[in-house]
Amino acid sequence: MVNFQELIGAKIRLYRLSKNWTQDRLAEAIGSTGSYIGRLERGEKNVRIQTLISIAEALEVSIFALLENDQEEYLYQKPWVWNSVTLILQQDEKTQKMIYKVLSAMLTEDK
Repeated sequence: MVNFQELIGAKIRLYRLSKNWTQDRLAEAIGSTGSYIGRLERGEKNVRIQTLISIAEALEVSIFALLENDQEEYLYQKPWVWNSVTLILQQDEKTQKMIYKVLSAMLTEDK
């Protein structure tokens, strides 16, 4: 079972990567350090609610998106799925669409 701290960290990482931001870029946006963001993302550090609000605002997501314990837990328990999503989010939009088309064609072919 993933602990809540790790789940929040994983969600921060997911939303940060979806914006193609480095940990330093997010840290700059909230007035912190990249190493602090790294510790949050790895679930090594508890996050204060005000910091979480700042992170949500910087990433342009609802704070509730970071707090909900829902489908992301499933993804986080399956590292190959989580790592695939992370890799895709690190790509530009054109490449993401191409990856989707390739996967869709491969996985729906003659089923």
